[in-house]
Amino acid sequence: MKSLMSGTSELSGLALMNRPVHRALVLLSTAWVGSLWTIGYLVAPTLFKTVPDSAMAGTIAGQLFHVEAWWSVIGAILLTGLHYYQFKNVPRLVLGMLFCTLIGYFALHPFMAELRALGLDNPDIRRQFGLLHGISSGIYLLQSVLGAMWVLRGYAPDNREVAR
Repeated sequence: MKSLMSGTSELSGLALMNRPVHRALVLLSTAWVGSLWTIGYLVAPTLFKTVPDSAMAGTIAGQLFHVEAWWSVIGAILLTGLHYYQFKNVPRLVLGMLFCTLIGYFALHPFMAELRALGLDNPDIRRQFGLLHGISSGIYLLQSVLGAMWVLRGYAPDNREVAR
């Protein structure tokens, strides 16, 4: 579309981009980052406030985070591939988010599950579990912030170079 005042294209930033790929990047980014925020900051806390049995709430939340972790791996692979196809570079923010998933879920979660299986009645085990849970929560927060940066900086039509 041409601007009547300037005679220039409002979509000039998109002129060099493949629009279907760009749209796929935007939708996939929104779905991934939105699911991170929804599960981590709405669903999981709501479970612990509404389910009377905290062990049951933890089991359900754990399953949701399991699904989210695999969705994060798939989303990161797809976004990296699409972004490389579109811009010929690797999106460092997406790789940072993937790294958070690999460490926060796939590296720490097995230790947390082992401690939970031993029983959280023991104060030492509960303390170790709490420490790992705190580290995992911090990594999740970092991933959420990286996701916000990705969404906000990455796909404005005139900021396609910023998404690197």
